[in-house]
Amino acid sequence: MYLKSAVMLCWFVISYVLLITARHWLVAVPACVSLGLSMAAIGFNVQHDGGHGSYSRHAWINRLAALSLDVLGGSSFLWACKHNGLHHTYTNLSGHDEDINLGMLARISPHQPLRFWHRWQSFYLWVLYGFLPIKWQIYDDFADLVHGRAGNQPLPRLRATDWLVFLGGKLIFFSLAFLLPLRFHSLSMVLAAYVLVSFVQGLMLSVVFQLAHCVDGAEFPSPDPLQNRVESTWAEHQLMTTVNFCRSNGVLSWLLGGLNFQVEHHLFPGICHIHYPMISRIIEQTCRDYGIPYRSHPTLASGLAAHRRWLHRMGRQPPKPAS
Repeated sequence: MYLKSAVMLCWFVISYVLLITARHWLVAVPACVSLGLSMAAIGFNVQHDGGHGSYSRHAWINRLAALSLDVLGGSSFLWACKHNGLHHTYTNLSGHDEDINLGMLARISPHQPLRFWHRWQSFYLWVLYGFLPIKWQIYDDFADLVHGRAGNQPLPRLRATDWLVFLGGKLIFFSLAFLLPLRFHSLSMVLAAYVLVSFVQGLMLSVVFQLAHCVDGAEFPSPDPLQNRVESTWAEHQLMTTVNFCRSNGVLSWLLGGLNFQVEHHLFPGICHIHYPMISRIIEQTCRDYGIPYRSHPTLASGLAAHRRWLHRMGRQPPKPAS
């Protein structure tokens, strides 16, 4: 993990230096793409494992790895509340899992309201995915803190150190994204580069998540309205709502931080992702032994196709009535 992290951080630094010193678009555009990919890779590998406490056996190293998100423009504090607290607990439950809440822009769950423009979401949503980092960096994080809520859950009280990390991270990110590049380039060029880098990063981050939970095969249970509970156990719920993809591609697994093994990650988020390929065989066989479905798309293309089909279906299928 340390070697892998060093490679990705070097990738990020080299891409950034190439971008801010570029004097021609033939250098700047590839540098933007490379920088966006490196930021996504750091998020998948370093920040994600650190945020789950699975990067190292030492808590301070996990915290340091998680803080890489703050340097990349996000908030490790809010991510822990939304991702660890909501998504991993209430996976694919509408009204609870914020990761499937795209507002009126899209309909991801059969329990969400259907708008007439959703019939085209299997086309336009791929473009909007690329703009999600900009929304997080500039609006969402600040709005969540102002409202004091993550989705429908109140945020825990922020300590002085949490505020320091949040504001310090935003200052570092906006300095790297705008202030330093403006010493070398015009405002229009800096803004164009920011949008392109963010778009590449956002497309990578969004699609990897969607292939795990918003595809044919993944289920979207609805809690019993009287008891506000789902019938399945927590582990069964993770298997029902999560789908792997392209498990045999070692290069993709390395780049995505093992997040093509989402079943393993959701069952054992505290295990470092480098072990997912090995434990997946055990989990798959155990599911067979107990007659529990283990869902996996064999290739990246089949996963992408399954997501497109799901978007198409959700754009036309009427909402399910409350059970």
